[in-house]
Amino acid sequence: MTRKKVKLAFILNDSARKATYKKRKKGLLKKVNELSTLCGIEACAIIYSPYEPQPEVWPSPMGVQRVLAKFMNMPELEQSKKMVNQESFLKQRILKAKEQVKKLRKDNREKEITQLMFQCLSAGNIPHNNLSMIDLNDLAWLIDQNLKDIGRRMETLEKQAQMTQSQSQMAAPPVAPPAPPLTLSGIVAKNEEVTLMDHGHGLEMSAETVPRQWFMNLMNGNGNETMASGQTNLQNGFWSNPLLP
Repeated sequence: MTRKKVKLAFILNDSARKATYKKRKKGLLKKVNELSTLCGIEACAIIYSPYEPQPEVWPSPMGVQRVLAKFMNMPELEQSKKMVNQESFLKQRILKAKEQVKKLRKDNREKEITQLMFQCLSAGNIPHNNLSMIDLNDLAWLIDQNLKDIGRRMETLEKQAQMTQSQSQMAAPPVAPPAPPLTLSGIVAKNEEVTLMDHGHGLEMSAETVPRQWFMNLMNGNGNETMASGQTNLQNGFWSNPLLP
């Protein structure tokens, strides 16, 4: 259960005022002690009241004198830097309240124009007779701001979509190119170090010439002759099968 907000005003009842004083004084001294312990600062408290003959000090008379002496040794400008009297305090509160009222008026005005904008969108037109030039100017400003917000939102979504697409493309595994078909040049390149000799006639045939002639004969329909010739040459030791590694 939340505590009820206390009205900051002088308590007319004597007994209630005395009870409040004792309770608040205890809480004040506790807070000063916590502030000094947690933050490691020097602090003191002096409380005068009509209910006690002597003022109450914290933490001790010597501690109070030490803090006051340190304060008095400061320059006068530094002493009064953050001090306020009743008049300046009230002025600060009034200025702060005016700023809050100004902000609330601006928020209310924006909500009114937003409601007017939706009414115009629903009706399909703008009721010129019921609007002043100030209302029209505010309505135009609000519409322009909404259009700019929509444009920025669209740009953000487009950038996110592009980044997602690029990341998906980078994450996809590369597709290996298809293996090239086996060709005659590949076979020749495989046997390019082979040198064939015709010892009977002193002729030299490279591996590039032999398989090309052998395949050309085979493609021209001379398969039987080519095979027979190959067997004869093999028997004579002229050249070997070019398809063998």
